[in-house]
Amino acid sequence: MNPRSRSDQYGRRINREQVPLLVYTIPTLSIMLGSILPTLPIAGLMPILPPLGFMVFLGWRLVRPGLLPLWAGLPFGAFDDLFSGQPFGSGILLWSIAMIAIELFEARYPWRGFWQDWFTASLVAAVYLMLMLVFSGTSPSTHHLVAAGPQFLLSLLLYPIIARMVAWLDRLRLLRLRRVG
Repeated sequence: MNPRSRSDQYGRRINREQVPLLVYTIPTLSIMLGSILPTLPIAGLMPILPPLGFMVFLGWRLVRPGLLPLWAGLPFGAFDDLFSGQPFGSGILLWSIAMIAIELFEARYPWRGFWQDWFTASLVAAVYLMLMLVFSGTSPSTHHLVAAGPQFLLSLLLYPIIARMVAWLDRLRLLRLRRVG
């Protein structure tokens, strides 16, 4: 009879469900914001920041495997191409190939842990950065590889932070806020 009698952690979630707007927009907006963020600082000769949109995309794919469909690389890659300055279509191709490669890897090794996800994300990000260097129109040389070194290192070190951020956004996405009935 008392309304406060069911105020424990389970009582507040009875008769609640997720808000569809949050469920569908949080992953999309976080990936799009990650694609826009590296363009905000001062532009130099070689970019220092890793491709944050691609790293957030990998984070969503590896932390929440069934969330993004296989074709999700196409629209997100196109959006990233508009903001990254790379030739249009390079992001579409590489994001789609990365999604297919992760699907194939996951089909081969369905049980994995955080270390394997970190290794997979680092390997895919390194290959992505190398291919983006080739697609940019420059001839890859040792000077370009040394200049791209900070991007490689930051993309390697940022994955645990991005995975934690994606997990937090996923909890926010799945909050039961809407009252049923």
